Amino acid sequence: MEQEHAVGQESQFEVAEIMRGLYGDGIIACRAAFAPALIAELRADIDQLFAQALAVEGGALNRGPNRYYVEVHPERLRSFVAIASHPWVRAVCSAVLGPEYRIVEVGFDVPGPGAMHQPWHRDFAAPPETVRGRRLSSLAFNITTVDVTEDMGPFEIAPGTQWDLFEGDPMFPDQSLWPRYEALAQRKLPKVGDISARSALTIHRGTANRSALSRPVLVLGADAPDATNAIKHDLQLSRAFYDSLPHALRRHLACRVVKQLEPIRQAHTIEGLKTGVAMGGAMGG
Repeated sequence: MEQEHAVGQESQFEVAEIMRGLYGDGIIACRAAFAPALIAELRADIDQLFAQALAVEGGALNRGPNRYYVEVHPERLRSFVAIASHPWVRAVCSAVLGPEYRIVEVGFDVPGPGAMHQPWHRDFAAPPETVRGRRLSSLAFNITTVDVTEDMGPFEIAPGTQWDLFEGDPMFPDQSLWPRYEALAQRKLPKVGDISARSALTIHRGTANRSALSRPVLVLGADAPDATNAIKHDLQLSRAFYDSLPHALRRHLACRVVKQLEPIRQAHTIEGLKTGVAMGGAMGG
């Protein structure tokens, strides 16, 4: 089960519980971490940014039929500082990634009506420090902007599979292994205000959205100092915004500081997610 915590100061979160959850199931959560008003503001910003991204070629990455991913400039999210500075986020990053952790990615997923099952996958190949050293060197935080219901294409994860090794594609296990993930699968139904943290190596998928509603979710990615996920992203802040941030947050940003914001060069394309999976499990439309 996910570890749940009350909102409080960083020192109130038990390192042992954080490590147990992320090294065990591969996912933990903090319930009611954010006020509904903050999430409503976040949803408004995401809706605006998503509309703008769809209007620009390459602005939104295809993650399957009617499923998109968009990286954004942090300062275009009014709640960025509150989210990145949240005591639970800081506590989780420090416990798992070390005190010199770096935020390397800010974006959002939008599974729209008609989005299909994704194939079971991890977000990138397991790095040497995980395969040989059994150490997690990155985390993905997710914040839902809606109360998720069963028909909205909830996120599904196979606990404990961040340690799985398999032949062939390093991100997509062969379909012969899917029954294992089906047997382990936990479907997540977070509420507005909740935040989760997971290893992106834990095998997971988005499920089919059979509702008439989109399910936007914010993504915040963080690395240990020796991880290399920052090269897949283009986190950039304007000089004025960067200088306005507290030092305690600035020191944890792996970013380019620019005079004026530039279009984001989205490089984290995942070819294997462009085709959905039919309900019966076979690839295709």
